[in-house]
Amino acid sequence: MEGEAKGMNETRLDTRPFSAWERMVAWRYLHSRRREGVVSVIAGFSFIGIMLGVATLIIVMAVMNGFRKELMDKILGFSGHITVYSARLVPIVGYDALSERIRQIEGVVSAMPFVEGQVMATSRRAATGARVRGIREADLKRLRGIDNDKRKGSLEGFDAQEGVAVGWRLAWKHGLKVGDTITLISPEGEETPFGITPRIQSFPILATFEVGMSLIDSSLVYMPLKVAQDYFNMSDGVSGIEIMITDPQAVDAVAERIRRVLPPGLVLVTWKRANQTFFNALEVERNVMFIILALIILVAALNIISGLIMLVKDKGADIAILRTMGAARGAVLRIFFMTGAAIGVAGTLAGTVLGVVFSLNVENVRRFLEWLTGANLFPAELYYLSRLPADMDPMETAGIALFALTLSFLATIYPAWRAASLDPVEALRHE
Repeated sequence: MEGEAKGMNETRLDTRPFSAWERMVAWRYLHSRRREGVVSVIAGFSFIGIMLGVATLIIVMAVMNGFRKELMDKILGFSGHITVYSARLVPIVGYDALSERIRQIEGVVSAMPFVEGQVMATSRRAATGARVRGIREADLKRLRGIDNDKRKGSLEGFDAQEGVAVGWRLAWKHGLKVGDTITLISPEGEETPFGITPRIQSFPILATFEVGMSLIDSSLVYMPLKVAQDYFNMSDGVSGIEIMITDPQAVDAVAERIRRVLPPGLVLVTWKRANQTFFNALEVERNVMFIILALIILVAALNIISGLIMLVKDKGADIAILRTMGAARGAVLRIFFMTGAAIGVAGTLAGTVLGVVFSLNVENVRRFLEWLTGANLFPAELYYLSRLPADMDPMETAGIALFALTLSFLATIYPAWRAASLDPVEALRHE
């Protein structure tokens, strides 16, 4: 009977979960006095660690997503989603009829014959390697990475002129502008009794374009298709056919339909296959960065454990008094759970806000830091892009915040359980 009365009395004295007085006690424990200064310092470091960990994780994931999206847009902005080549490395003849058959396939937007070759671009200022691509005017205007508001000069009458359109970085390296002349040297020239002589020909620059990828802007030259056929001794053939489709992500299904109409000796390559190694490397790097940066949040959560354990030791007498006044074990457990969880929640919220603000203004921050330090923090030649991209996924950001909150809550369970399990008699005896 005595045991039952004791149990009923303890139940009666227990309060509603997370009531006002439990929140008040937890809040007071967060504001440690001079005696518990070490606990306050640990709590502060835990808050800063979680905040920086969450912010860094959000920023890095946004930048990695931005890299993938920007590079994909740039790659698909100047080239086709599917490319048809000759398996025997000979020119493809009858390309107009083949292109027309491909255009009739469901999901295909356009089929563009092209001629491609490597050359040496020379001027009075420099000599650099370049890649020439011969293409028709109508097809060139379909490429959003070429015919956009960053283009200088005109593409009107491109087919009728023996001129070229070059990347702006290539023109800048040679100190050239629209209207100037650039000399192209091809190793595959005319056959003579002494062997094949290089073909050297000068072309006026009709336009300059900016794709946004330094590798393309510094090496690509567009030439009218007929002029390129003569320049590379292609006669009436082309190097391949580039195909644009409505949905680049459904490229495999469309490629299978195209494969059925290709004559023997022709093969096709999708943009996923052509860039598979590159995008796989980006994905691996992204996953590794997530794991490494998640450890920062884990370390901060471990700091919450150590801080709460020290707080439990310091507040042993207070816990004993609360228990003797009628507070149940559950109330004590919830008090210390709220104390530790408050650090995690505050750190996660602050880190999320900091990470979102930084991600939305990452390019402005980069420019400010470059102005402040005088260093080039994002060289375009190294990273392929002319600006630092960031693409923040709301679901991914919410997932990072939920991950940090989960770790913070888990970190409070053991210290809170230890506080609730403290024997009041033993705690008061050692005071």
